[in-house]
Amino acid sequence: MKGEPVYREILRGVYELKISHFNIRSLSKATGVPPSTVSHSLKQLKEMGAIDVGRSGLTVKNPKKILLYWCSVRRLAPSVIYRKHLEMAVEEIEGLVPPSTIFTAFTAFKRRFEYAPAEYSEVYAYGELDEFRARFGSPSLPKERNNLIVMAPDAHLKRLGRATLAQIYADLWNIPSWYSQDFINELDKMI
Repeated sequence: MKGEPVYREILRGVYELKISHFNIRSLSKATGVPPSTVSHSLKQLKEMGAIDVGRSGLTVKNPKKILLYWCSVRRLAPSVIYRKHLEMAVEEIEGLVPPSTIFTAFTAFKRRFEYAPAEYSEVYAYGELDEFRARFGSPSLPKERNNLIVMAPDAHLKRLGRATLAQIYADLWNIPSWYSQDFINELDKMI
């Protein structure tokens, strides 16, 4: 979805940088998304009352609405470029991924907060297909119990170099594992 970098940047501003006022030009520059796409991405947020739009830009009124909207439209499957079943613990997988990998979901939470609210058995990350193939071989069949799931990062996420709190939340929201809710509950206490 073309608006995802816009939602990520707004929520990064609110939750991590403590900024609540933005303008279309700055969002376009930060995300690499054309101004027309930024404007289009904001329409639904304005309609639901999550933002106010005025001459000087937009002000975030309800970041939780933006986050939950993003969670509801986010789909992980179209972004998945590599799946692999590896006979090793998640900690070992996390230590073997290519250096340019951007962790999300469980691993990103654990690395950012130095604990995990539940045990987990999959590593979700953003990275380059060629690097993962070179490191771990050909992908496994989708029906296998894959424990390494890699998604293609967009240009904005690559520039940031790590998953934002909102990205981690939105990705966890869209993972069907029962324990993802434990991680979401912890994030709810923090944001």
